[in-house]
Amino acid sequence: MNLPLVSVIVPNYNYAESLDLCLRSVLDQTYPHLEVLVVDDCSTDDSVAVAEGLGVRVLSTGANGGCGNARNVGVAATTGSVLYFVDSDVSLAPDAVATAVRILGSDPAIGCVCGIEDPEPLLHDTITARYRGLQYHYWSVTAEGDITFLFPALCALRRDVFDDVGPFNPELRQTEEVDYGYRLTRRWRMVLTREVRGRHDHDHALRGLLRKLFHRGRLRVPLYLRARRFASGFETQSRAWGSLAAAASLATLPLGLAHSLLLVVPAAFLLLSLACDAGMYAFVLRRNGPAFLGLFTAVHFVVNVTITAGVAAGAVQWLGSRAFRRLYDRTFPAGAAA
Repeated sequence: MNLPLVSVIVPNYNYAESLDLCLRSVLDQTYPHLEVLVVDDCSTDDSVAVAEGLGVRVLSTGANGGCGNARNVGVAATTGSVLYFVDSDVSLAPDAVATAVRILGSDPAIGCVCGIEDPEPLLHDTITARYRGLQYHYWSVTAEGDITFLFPALCALRRDVFDDVGPFNPELRQTEEVDYGYRLTRRWRMVLTREVRGRHDHDHALRGLLRKLFHRGRLRVPLYLRARRFASGFETQSRAWGSLAAAASLATLPLGLAHSLLLVVPAAFLLLSLACDAGMYAFVLRRNGPAFLGLFTAVHFVVNVTITAGVAAGAVQWLGSRAFRRLYDRTFPAGAAA
């Protein structure tokens, strides 16, 4: 049987610490017909030396341009009929490539297969990393099936599909995956499955995670207003309401200064926020027990408030900036259906 050549493309920027584990997991795949390329986005650490020390080809982007641009560079420099994108802070399960190729070949309508990350963090066992691993895993598992939200840290797609959809938008740095998912699923199925697995080196510090989520929330505003809907998978209306309710509970807390009975208002918003993702909290309780659930809930409350703040900032920017409103003109050109 002739196996398709799979081009494994690893975009990297200053992830020398996890890159060794990432590349070793790629080189240890059960799938035998691979070419591996690290596209380095002008790192200032030892990333290039790590990759070259493992005998992996490295190509530089020439100027720092973000993950989307690095993936585009990698596609142009490889020849496989299947493209496999793996972020440099992700370690693959041994059969991750073979399983994705099998699923792609099972239905010609499937253009892309995305994997699900394990709940345990790859490297750092901080509270933030453990929180993010559990939250990201649960949200992914509950979105399993057909999606429109691309998971580019661990995904495979056919080259002919990439050629049809076009490259990642190099102007986007925090939302290129949602943008690409909208474009791809206009003509092809995209599937998220736990059969394809990996482990992620999640954010170690809360400040860094919050900064990232704030800007992702801000930059999604013009995209979702143009699309008139959320991307299916991962982000849901219920979770959006949960974020809004968490922010409302904080905003109404001063009511208790007027009268203690008015504390029922922020309490009600807090309960609503918890109810909007009750399944996730039950999952964390079963897996990690009540003590960690308390820490998890506190972190997720702060995350929800941060996301709402990012969306609010994006709404203000959308009202005041024509350039911001046109950020996704490539995805939704004038006269095209949303």
